[in-house]
Amino acid sequence: MEEIKVSPDYNWFRSTVPLKKIIVDDDDSKVWSLYDAGPKSIRCPIIFLPPVSGTAEVFFQQVLALTGWGYRVISLQYPVYWDLMEFCDGFRKLLDHLQLDKVHLFGASLGGFLAQKFAECTHKSPRVHSLILCNSFSDTSIFNQTWTANSFWLMPAFMLKKIVLGNFAKGPVDSKMADAIDFMVDRLESLNQSELASRLTLNCQNSYVEPHKIKDVAVTIIDVFDQSALSLEAKEEMYKLYPNARRAHLKTGGNFPYLCRSAEVNLYVQIHLRQFHGTRYAAISPAMVSAEELEVQGSHLSILI
Repeated sequence: MEEIKVSPDYNWFRSTVPLKKIIVDDDDSKVWSLYDAGPKSIRCPIIFLPPVSGTAEVFFQQVLALTGWGYRVISLQYPVYWDLMEFCDGFRKLLDHLQLDKVHLFGASLGGFLAQKFAECTHKSPRVHSLILCNSFSDTSIFNQTWTANSFWLMPAFMLKKIVLGNFAKGPVDSKMADAIDFMVDRLESLNQSELASRLTLNCQNSYVEPHKIKDVAVTIIDVFDQSALSLEAKEEMYKLYPNARRAHLKTGGNFPYLCRSAEVNLYVQIHLRQFHGTRYAAISPAMVSAEELEVQGSHLSILI
């Protein structure tokens, strides 16, 4: 079984895309880590936000594929923030620092919830042009952990990791999904106690999305039909919340389809972003549009066949 960590694609990504560290808060312990690839002339890139267990590296296949087609892609990792307003304020400052007025956000699980909350938080002066929500949720009460959210900061790292690992797929999975789980376990091991505790706190403290504040944001919902940490009720709630959203379904992919079903996820991201081509909110270099259109059509056919 070939591990993602030693794959040529991952090694190419690590050797060609530099990891940047940026501080935007008064507290210099709050460091944003990010990969920023593709044409810097693009002022409305797509930004990827990871799940509780993820780091900026987990979207390396999206970074490689989408930049190859001419998109500007940023994959990031959050500093330690203990509440949603603090996160939103920090993320807004990061966009200001990067001189980005509006962005497209792809969020996986917790990343999707934070993306929705940021869009809601900035709705009076919008910073989010569109959302792609992958295996995500709109209400933290689905995890039945709101009563423990305030005590995560007290727990040792091994206990927090055990909580997160409890949501990973159990039982037989195909080799690509097994590789994806191994890679995410490795990423989880790289997070320290405060990083994990703060993310679990954001994931579980009592909060929900107010959809009327982000009704003008274009949304695509990506989810899987096989086993994932999200219940069917949570998925149905997302569909109800965004009745006009595009839906992209994957037969399989588990919790981490962006790793083990990357070709399909990349195609859905392209289809979502294509609606903004030719506008000031395009995430792609204008010179690359026609080549990318042909690539999408070819990929679409190969997935359908």
